[in-house]
Amino acid sequence: MVASNPALQKHRRTLLKADQSGETGLRAVQILGTNPEQMAAAALLNQKRGAQIIDINMGCPAKKVCSVAAGSALLRDEPLVQNILESIVQATSIPITLKIRTGWDQDNRNAVRIAQIAEQCGISALTIHGRTRACAFKGNAEYDTIKLVKQAVSIPIIANGDITSVEKAQKVLDYTSADAIMIGRGAQGRPWFFQEIQHFLNTGKHLPPMALPQIQSILQSHLQALYLFYGELNGVRIARKHIGWYFDHLGSLPPATKSEIYQTDSSELQQAFDLFATKLH
Repeated sequence: MVASNPALQKHRRTLLKADQSGETGLRAVQILGTNPEQMAAAALLNQKRGAQIIDINMGCPAKKVCSVAAGSALLRDEPLVQNILESIVQATSIPITLKIRTGWDQDNRNAVRIAQIAEQCGISALTIHGRTRACAFKGNAEYDTIKLVKQAVSIPIIANGDITSVEKAQKVLDYTSADAIMIGRGAQGRPWFFQEIQHFLNTGKHLPPMALPQIQSILQSHLQALYLFYGELNGVRIARKHIGWYFDHLGSLPPATKSEIYQTDSSELQQAFDLFATKLH
């Protein structure tokens, strides 16, 4: 996700995230903003940098985003939504997708109307998180609104929110008739979750649990990729939360080990902790 504000486009972190070199598979960039002209220019810029899909963020509930009327705050202004979508679609030649929530709050669920606007503007696919902006990530996601949107438009609909098991993935697809699902927090600390879902959808059976040596290898590769991409210091700091997520699924780390991991700024020390020997209870 990158900001569309021109003043931020040369920021080191933005340039790092926007670099498409060496990427495999589909290259998608999500843009954030409120100004139609700036967002259209940002979409075109990222297309030229190698993006194959531009996704528009109208779903982020973060206060710092909504306070400037971006993210899910845009759902309160349907004419502006239309202006933004039209501007971006007209400026680019690659698929443009959109992510939204069900609305601003429970009294203002306008996802169906936003979806109809998106379809009219030429949006290629729409992802819906089953909460309003006011819900943030509290409570349970609801799928009734996603089901209504699917019935109201013909573009592909992607269901998102609280998909944390293979059974839930199947249930959400069946209930909403969505064309696909999007996994967010459910994959934190278990990047193999996508493989498990695909296998279950194809066969109706569970994959055998991931063996501990495999998980250890995946985590080590993950840490190395973080250090390589972000650099030693930032990579170590970002890795802390990822290690925590892995062990949310595997079992809690001993407090002393967790404290050391969160205090060190050394990648060598971070990787040297015998995490898997200390954990297995």
